[in-house]
Amino acid sequence: MKFLKRLVVIVLLAIGTQAWAQTTESPSGNIMMSHAIILEGDTVPYFVLPIYYCYPPLKFKNKKEENFYWRTVRDVKKVLPYLKHIRKVIEQTNQTLMLLPDKASRDAYMRNFEKRIYKENEESFKELTLNQGKLIIRLLDRETSSTSYELIRAYRGSFSAGLWQMFAVVLGADLKSRFGTKDEDAVIERVINLVEAGQL
Repeated sequence: MKFLKRLVVIVLLAIGTQAWAQTTESPSGNIMMSHAIILEGDTVPYFVLPIYYCYPPLKFKNKKEENFYWRTVRDVKKVLPYLKHIRKVIEQTNQTLMLLPDKASRDAYMRNFEKRIYKENEESFKELTLNQGKLIIRLLDRETSSTSYELIRAYRGSFSAGLWQMFAVVLGADLKSRFGTKDEDAVIERVINLVEAGQL
């Protein structure tokens, strides 16, 4: 009876999703497992292939352009994990803040959160170069659809955002900058795509 119940559940799941694992024989004669879908009444193996980017070959006008490209490759590889982490933290913080009942509790949460997050990440962020820090500021807009300035203003208020903007300008950065507005952003986007696809 237990076996029959399990069989019914398995069949219902298979019908509901119309996708399951199927044993397939590869051309080399080895047996492999694959997902399958039902297409016009026929069961067809289903494979998700990775994205492969095919850009035209780069032609550098001079050594400065070439150095910029390879520095961007190095910096993107370094900062991408930080950006993914920051996006995740922002999403979790927003979810938590939405559950808090009033402004006082949200402010208290943010004060404690700021201390904790600073302590957890201080050492790893010290390893970043100035250029990598600037790149994170630029790519936050790409990753979260909000500039660094907008994020600081949302969590800390306009006064704090203004102070941090002045500090950033002194260091040659701009918290209000949008990704995709500068010529080099096309190169950065290309590098990000290739790095994320494992092609670089």
